[in-house]
Amino acid sequence: MIEFKDISFSYKKGKGVTNLNLKLGDGEFNFLIGPTGSGKTTLMRLIYFDLVPDSGTLIVNGFKSKNLSFSKTSKVRKEIGMVFQDYKLLNDRNVYDNISLPLYVLGYPKNQIYDRVDESLELVGLQNKKHHFPDELSGGEQQRASLARAIIKEPSLILADEPTGNLDPVASFELVRLLETINETGTTILMATHNYSLIKGRGLPIYEIKDGTLKQR
Repeated sequence: MIEFKDISFSYKKGKGVTNLNLKLGDGEFNFLIGPTGSGKTTLMRLIYFDLVPDSGTLIVNGFKSKNLSFSKTSKVRKEIGMVFQDYKLLNDRNVYDNISLPLYVLGYPKNQIYDRVDESLELVGLQNKKHHFPDELSGGEQQRASLARAIIKEPSLILADEPTGNLDPVASFELVRLLETINETGTTILMATHNYSLIKGRGLPIYEIKDGTLKQR
């Protein structure tokens, strides 16, 4: 599913990641931990091909980073669902419209969109919130709406970048449990966090990134 081979990337103003080597298989659930500024988001952006490595080879779902065309990049991204710390919901649209947006962009017919949104809302426990706007939801509910939007395309991979960073402990636990449920359907998940106490003891692989380098705990 994901393979980093001696991947390095640096920003113009300095910090980045150096000689990353990582191999994640289909259907796995892995955690990525590290302090703020350690390179977690950079690693996620590389997987999404939002950043291009300076050196090394990155393989995602069979696509290699070297000489990747725009059309192939689009194909990779169709198979990836993104969940962010700050939700990235559109405040002028209700929950239904936020979640359905990716399918409208991909050209799905309305009847399929409606059914998929309902299924996603049921999975994350927001069946009764579809007509609410983001500012009418709690932080935990907004993040569950963000997760519903990520899974609406039925992606093979979900990247969750600090998804519990703005949530209280109860909402954080519930979100991780939701991700575990989604993983049980065969979806590969990589979740970045700085909260080690939230993820320890779950029996899942944990990788630590520090000062731009990576190791398994």
